[in-house]
Amino acid sequence: MFVRTGTRDEPRELMGVSHFLEHMMFKGSQTRRADEVNEAFDRIGARNNAFTSHELTAYHAHTVPEHTLDALGLVADLLRPALRQEDFDQERGVILEEIAMYEDNPFWTIYERVQEAYFGDHPLGFRVLGTPESIQALQCESMRKYFDERYAPSNTVVAAAGNIDFDALVRRADMESALWKSRGVARTYRPHTPRDSKFTFSDKRATRAYMMFAWPGPDQADQRRYAAAMCAYILGGQDGSRLYWSLIEPGIAVHATTEHQGHDRVGQVIGAVVCAGDDAERASDIFMKECAALRDSLTDADLMRARSMVATAVALAGESPSGRMRRLGMKLSTTGEYRSLEDELRNIQALTLKDLREYLDAFPAVPIVSGSVLPPK
Repeated sequence: MFVRTGTRDEPRELMGVSHFLEHMMFKGSQTRRADEVNEAFDRIGARNNAFTSHELTAYHAHTVPEHTLDALGLVADLLRPALRQEDFDQERGVILEEIAMYEDNPFWTIYERVQEAYFGDHPLGFRVLGTPESIQALQCESMRKYFDERYAPSNTVVAAAGNIDFDALVRRADMESALWKSRGVARTYRPHTPRDSKFTFSDKRATRAYMMFAWPGPDQADQRRYAAAMCAYILGGQDGSRLYWSLIEPGIAVHATTEHQGHDRVGQVIGAVVCAGDDAERASDIFMKECAALRDSLTDADLMRARSMVATAVALAGESPSGRMRRLGMKLSTTGEYRSLEDELRNIQALTLKDLREYLDAFPAVPIVSGSVLPPK
């Protein structure tokens, strides 16, 4: 079950409530205690989990076909949480520990700082886990209110893949949600114009230099997202990319990538480099030069190789039922439409050098935000 709510739907004072609420779903429902929830999933041999992003909170289970409807019933039961005060107080400590764990990771730290600089006051720059301050200040009653406003049938997608009886699945979903409170749920779309920003800071926990770069890209519904993915792959994909040959192969960096991230009506491209502290300035200069040279240096060989690699990655992601389930839920939750794997592959194969250059004319590969965390001198 994919609920169309995440960090971008939170007011700043409730930053982290979506992720905190995800945790609370496993603390017991209105009909089961927390241990009973786990026992029920174990009885049918299901592996269950959840995740929260800036735009979605998803709850899922994988099981053998004969237990599909039971698994759906249990996932639906998760989404009717008890939200008891004592569970809330206990789980707050778990969330704070999780935040501390991520703060010990320089790579994650610089990613969050760059996103905050890129998005400014826009909630896409909020931290999914929240901050220690926002989690300490959060009240259980505020979480209940957020749940009542965002968790509704109209804001939820049920996705399933594998050996399923679709009609039976629909009937069970109808039955499980029959008593759910129905309401319209809207997402606020705040305008966003990224601002130039460049910063560096030192962290005693860092043993290398960690650098992040960000610039605009197409949103997740924009047809140009295929060209964006292709260009990101040519610039900083796996072995053989421009950054691989200019940074990794010569031994200047141990990690150098670029990735297109399409959001709901907003998009960006993220670059990352990890290298020795003394090589940071040199590596940053090379990264910028490769970005600047990308458009005019594209070749048919680049296109053919990237087209094959991206198509393979898309196909492999759809080989497992869990991968297909996730793709179904993500597509329907974010764009409101479903495109088959064959349609996606056709769009990738149809790309030309002209398409890539036109994309780069509209979204130049020019980082406007760059941040670095360096080890102490």
